[in-house]
Amino acid sequence: MSVPYCFSSASSSFSASSSSFSTLSIFMLLILSSSAFSSAKASNITRPRRQLSVDYYAKSCPQLEQLVSSVTSQQFKEAPVSSPATIRLFFHDCFVEGCDASILITSKPGSKNLVEKDAVDNKDLREEGFESIRKAKALVETKCPGVVSCADILAIAARDYVHLAGGPYYQVTKGRWDGKISMASRVSSNIPKANFTVEQLLKLFNSKGLSLEDLVVLSGAHTLGFAHCQNFLSRLYDFRGSKLPDPAIDPKLLKALRMYCPHSGGNSDIVAPFDVTTPFSFDHAYYGNLEGKLGLLASDQALFLDTRTRPLVQSLAKDKQKFFQAFGVAMGKMGSIGAKRGIKHGEKRKDCSTHI
Repeated sequence: MSVPYCFSSASSSFSASSSSFSTLSIFMLLILSSSAFSSAKASNITRPRRQLSVDYYAKSCPQLEQLVSSVTSQQFKEAPVSSPATIRLFFHDCFVEGCDASILITSKPGSKNLVEKDAVDNKDLREEGFESIRKAKALVETKCPGVVSCADILAIAARDYVHLAGGPYYQVTKGRWDGKISMASRVSSNIPKANFTVEQLLKLFNSKGLSLEDLVVLSGAHTLGFAHCQNFLSRLYDFRGSKLPDPAIDPKLLKALRMYCPHSGGNSDIVAPFDVTTPFSFDHAYYGNLEGKLGLLASDQALFLDTRTRPLVQSLAKDKQKFFQAFGVAMGKMGSIGAKRGIKHGEKRKDCSTHI
């Protein structure tokens, strides 16, 4: 779910060269315009585990969402790429070890133990996402020291950026603690890849407690963000070893992408938007693009090609409000994956990049 992928190995960011993206984007647009309960026994009494809740900080930090919002709003104005960068960061965090901010931890100098952030699948995560959380956490600490977890701040910031880009505003449940474990070796098997089939995507999503509908809805996050050439290059020249381009790609899109992504060399910094029609807006155009063979990644286009997921793609393409409502629900569901609770399982980091 980087699922824009906000959580496939694709980059949800701008190229290092904004001019190269602008040229590509304009050219492409022109040619295309034609909880369950856990058991805790005490005196033979089973007590329900406290669940995440919207009002978790109602007394301890009532101004939390306003504080985070003041940072995300400013960041969005100064660096709009912060939006897809932070949303993708949230996806990558939740799919590895659960939503516990373990993605934010930085390796200690000289340490041989690489953290999630150092994994190959996370190498294209944009700094703007990390910066947003750093700034928000610093501000929250001045008002509510030692109270709010980095994991909750990341969940709130991701929602804020969805809304700032034109998407839905949904309630964020809170009460997560920050995870104590962050290992690069655990990333690859838990992150969707750009060439995954629907079967592979479903297997991974199901392992996280997410359904087929969640897969299709959360993939709609690819309404924002960008992918480097390497993530879709095989579709352009050698699809699944055929020595031919993917037949399920629009010829005009193929021509545009080939111009900017040569078969080899010179494309490491070039990116293309997941949504070639409205790349800067959080809307439902992503699904209509799939109907028109305009999906950027093979894993995106596969959602329309597979008979199990196609009906939902078609339904969401017709109804933006239906997508928005479903997206908020699915984000809440994803946001509860592996949530840590209590000092036995987690911690409250004052510096999100440093394990206590």
